[in-house]
Amino acid sequence: MLRQNGIDELIERIERDGNHRVLRRLALRQGMTGVAEDCVDTSIGLVVDVETTGTDTSSDVIIELAMRRFRYDALGRIVKIDRAWSWREDPGRALEQDIVRLTGISDADLFGQEIDEDAAVRLLRSADLVIGHNAAFDRKFVERRLPDAAGQPWGCTCREIDWSGSGFDGRALGWLAAQGGWFFDAHRATHDVDAVIALLRHEMADGGTALAQLIDSAGCPTVRVEAMGADFHVKDSLRARGYRWDGDTKVWAREIPASDLMAEEFWLSRNVYAPECRPRAMGPRLTEVTARERYA
Repeated sequence: MLRQNGIDELIERIERDGNHRVLRRLALRQGMTGVAEDCVDTSIGLVVDVETTGTDTSSDVIIELAMRRFRYDALGRIVKIDRAWSWREDPGRALEQDIVRLTGISDADLFGQEIDEDAAVRLLRSADLVIGHNAAFDRKFVERRLPDAAGQPWGCTCREIDWSGSGFDGRALGWLAAQGGWFFDAHRATHDVDAVIALLRHEMADGGTALAQLIDSAGCPTVRVEAMGADFHVKDSLRARGYRWDGDTKVWAREIPASDLMAEEFWLSRNVYAPECRPRAMGPRLTEVTARERYA
């Protein structure tokens, strides 16, 4: 059996020619990270991930909830990683086989299990920023199951970090991890949480961390632009512009940085609200969005 130094030497030899790369299994360590350990001015981040019975946020439910807190400094450096928390919950019905195959969780694993609501709410409310890799999905499920924790500021590592600007290709969590040089058992909530934390520590092209980018993004208000009264015939133009149909409000909408608002209103005035476009409203509805409302 090879000792660790022998394994490291073998990996170095394999990767030396530049045509091969070895992935390491992700092993996140609890405790101080060795970065700015004397820093006392820190904030609390909480990464959350859920596994569910399906993707319908109005009827499907959580079957596994995982969380892990960490402390970070003003530069977005993670200085301490806390223990992992994880709960399973019996949905009261049999799982679809696709969900069993995807998550590896069976009906027997869930029988009689339930989330510790008090502990989960306490963790969520302790955070300065709650983070999910698909926050638009995770937040809806978490806040429907734990309404006492609603209203916290959320950030999304999938949407709010410029991965491509730092040489990454794609945004899927497992693929981002592979490009970072490691792998993990995907579609298990605890492992997904640890993968997100590892990615948040990654140094980006600008010299800062991925977490620093997320903090900046979460702290900047955006504007939800709703194309009220847009005629059916301009739907293709709206879709090409980045608008998406909101089935709940029955309107085409998109979220943009506040600095882009003037240009967006000008585009709408020419392409949606001009008389020849037959609009049924005078203009768009604008709503400021902060991290407390985003993804809710």
